[in-house]
Amino acid sequence: MAMPDFASVVALHRNYFRSGATRSARWRETQLIALRSMMKEHAEDFYAALWTDLRRNRIEADWVDVKYMTSEIDYVLAHLRQWMKPLSASTPMMLMPSHAHVRFEPLGVGLIIGTWNYPVMLTLSPLVGAISGGNTAVVKPSEVAAATAEVISRLIPEYMDRSAFSVILGGAPETTALLEQEWDHIFYTGGAAVAKLVMTAAAKRLTPVVLELGGKNPTIVHSSANLQTAARRITFGRRFNAGQTCTAPDYVLVFKDVAEEFLRFLKENLLQFYGADPQQSSDYGRIVSLHHFDRLIRLLASGTIYVGGQHERSDHFIAPTVLVNVSPESPAMQEEIFGPILPVIEVNSANEVIEFVNARTSPLGMYLFSEDRSFTEKILNSTASGGAVVNDCTLQPIIHELPFGGVGDSGMGKYHGEWGFRSYTNPRAVLYHSTLLDFGSVRYPPYERNRRLREFVVPS
Repeated sequence: MAMPDFASVVALHRNYFRSGATRSARWRETQLIALRSMMKEHAEDFYAALWTDLRRNRIEADWVDVKYMTSEIDYVLAHLRQWMKPLSASTPMMLMPSHAHVRFEPLGVGLIIGTWNYPVMLTLSPLVGAISGGNTAVVKPSEVAAATAEVISRLIPEYMDRSAFSVILGGAPETTALLEQEWDHIFYTGGAAVAKLVMTAAAKRLTPVVLELGGKNPTIVHSSANLQTAARRITFGRRFNAGQTCTAPDYVLVFKDVAEEFLRFLKENLLQFYGADPQQSSDYGRIVSLHHFDRLIRLLASGTIYVGGQHERSDHFIAPTVLVNVSPESPAMQEEIFGPILPVIEVNSANEVIEFVNARTSPLGMYLFSEDRSFTEKILNSTASGGAVVNDCTLQPIIHELPFGGVGDSGMGKYHGEWGFRSYTNPRAVLYHSTLLDFGSVRYPPYERNRRLREFVVPS
């Protein structure tokens, strides 16, 4: 099959953007409402596709995909006109009479490269940001979640303004060809290796980017923690979507004096959640591909299996697994796991935690289970992460008011809610200066003239 003419697609959207059609609040609201209608009227299509791609059940599909999207759109619709209002800024005395403000102006044509683990939210949530900012966009869903990509490509042209939005299917060749086009913004969700290729392509035209990556999210269980609740919430966060979550706990640093009890609670919660045979549980997902399955199986040798470890390649199944006796140099501690395997490492002090975390790249999330406020603040003040949660995990992306994104190796830029709007707009400073007064003797050379007056108007 011949490669589509991407240059013509981008030109169509750029010409439409330059016509000014996307700037009005009404156009943006109309497109957001259309996207919301698409999600509601075709929810069954998305449920079926997510089950095909990831064996995701309807409850979880609603939390992080279908109803999450309608909820985010509702939130944006409720606040959009307020966000669009210019922000007033004060001006100095020597410029009187004058006034200034910051207006948030659309960037232009954006490229959105989605990913497979949450193929609805992580593809369409950036689109919500693009629309709220008054932009046009080309959407490239992940080919790994092929069923969901097909639904998105079929429905967006049906519901959305075709002059403003397109969907491109395909794999690496199509993505590479898209990156060669001229964009005003690029949004990429995925791994660091491809992110570097995106950055290289963007650098050729100094195109702004948002990179939503991942990393090894540390989870710290302090001696003061409510161990039963911590184990329950960590089990949920690690095994949601079979662990294929960029914000999932990647490993646990548990204080040695509570490690044995914490591990026992982990085991009990796995049994409560998924039963004695997790493969038969309708609440437990599957690994997206055999490539990822084989990668994860190799990681099982990184420590001693405390619980779990069962797997079946033909079913893409790996049981929820806890590893102990894990070396920091083992494969499971050198790469993002992105699966249902959880290494647990014992530590002795806050300083040991800080040293361990800071010796690694900055993660997307950090999770602290502690009832000791001083310990919590010490860890937060001594480390860096894209986001953090105290006494829970993985939930920060679903709160519309919070910025979502990484720092350093886990990404750059933030989105969701107003943060998505800001990512897709240029905060343009505008000064209005009247000609009624002109402090020539203060502003213009020769400067020695009326030096005292100048010092009064322009204080040091």
